[in-house]
Amino acid sequence: MESSRSLTVTQRDQALVEHDVFNIYKAFYELRPNSKSIMPELQRDKHVEYLTGGLRLLPPSFCSLDANRPWLCYWILHSIALLGDFVDDDMEDNVIDFLNRCQDPDGGYGGGPGQMPHLATNYAAVNALVTLGSEKAFLSINREKMYSFLWRMKDPSGAFRMHDAGEIDVRACYTAISVASILNILDAELVQGVGNYIISCQTYEGGIAGEPGSEAHGGYTFCGLAAMILINEVHRLDLARLIDWVVFRQGVEGGFQGRTNKLVDGCYSFWQGGVFSLLKRLLSTIGGDNSSTGSQQPIASSDVAEGEGSLDGVSSDSDNHFDQGGEHDASSSNTKIEPIFNSLALQQYILLCSQDLEGGLRDKPGKPRDYYHTCYCLSGLSVCQRSWSKNEDSPPLPAAVLGPYTNLLEPIHPLYNIVLDQFREAYEFFHRS
Repeated sequence: MESSRSLTVTQRDQALVEHDVFNIYKAFYELRPNSKSIMPELQRDKHVEYLTGGLRLLPPSFCSLDANRPWLCYWILHSIALLGDFVDDDMEDNVIDFLNRCQDPDGGYGGGPGQMPHLATNYAAVNALVTLGSEKAFLSINREKMYSFLWRMKDPSGAFRMHDAGEIDVRACYTAISVASILNILDAELVQGVGNYIISCQTYEGGIAGEPGSEAHGGYTFCGLAAMILINEVHRLDLARLIDWVVFRQGVEGGFQGRTNKLVDGCYSFWQGGVFSLLKRLLSTIGGDNSSTGSQQPIASSDVAEGEGSLDGVSSDSDNHFDQGGEHDASSSNTKIEPIFNSLALQQYILLCSQDLEGGLRDKPGKPRDYYHTCYCLSGLSVCQRSWSKNEDSPPLPAAVLGPYTNLLEPIHPLYNIVLDQFREAYEFFHRS
């Protein structure tokens, strides 16, 4: 066995995390049956209490996130929606009023009132308003000026800048395209050149980097894949290599790492887990043959939208749509579709290692809870619970839900990370107005 002196810092950190995680697993599964049922339980009420408290008042330590306030709205509201809860009318009005003060007179949302519009906080603000789900929330978004803002962020290369004179990356491309898609303002001019940029960011490993020449990363891989589906150019990615990269990001702990040789982190439950949710539908559209997912095999988002378990392939002319709650074939809606990752192991990591029993979720054992990790751990848990089903909104098989069936969360739309019912309401509103 290697001496600890010969280990790298990364190897030592990995060993410490494995030690902490496996001690948690060991302690849980060695509990006597009469002292506790061996079923990891989601502390739903504690999470709602933690989240609603944060929406009302944040301590002074959050001043460092002053430029991220729409993100806090989105992380908290989305988590509450995933848990099947909601905010009262007064709180909804307060959120709409606050985000309206973050909306720039020339379009787009900044990180706070008076701050310059930024594609990241713009995405968070729109998703938060869509999650509220009311006509008042939808009408508060100035779509005409939003289009102008997105167009101003369009770089001559075809990609997008995060803000005026800001950086160009895959995150900017996704947040711009996602917002334009859900608001029904996506057109050929906004799409032009985006695919070329994202293709240039796919690395030799198979994942997608933030910019050309950088390292493949889970968050950017999700953003790149989702954006390519939304613009009908997913066939241009080397999906076989992408799959190969993402399956090896699940570690022995059960959770996902964001990059090669990095530590497990609960937030990648969605950033990597959401990639699997998208890939599952792409594979089912072309017959589930992994060998045919290379760049030579075209997969238009319209094809995906017509397949079983379809997801929203919103094309540049917005003529395709997600299954809006139509009839499902009862004989196939619950068909067992084996996921290409270990969904039960990921659920175990989320529930036992990322969950704070006093409310909220975290990166890993020893880390504090926070609203960001609460949002993306719960989003990943929702994805896991439906990883064996064809449709996001069909009842998951009980065997696919770790712990009691009361752990079941609301389904999300995997392209936008918005609860499915809220997405449908927004889709219908913005396609008739």
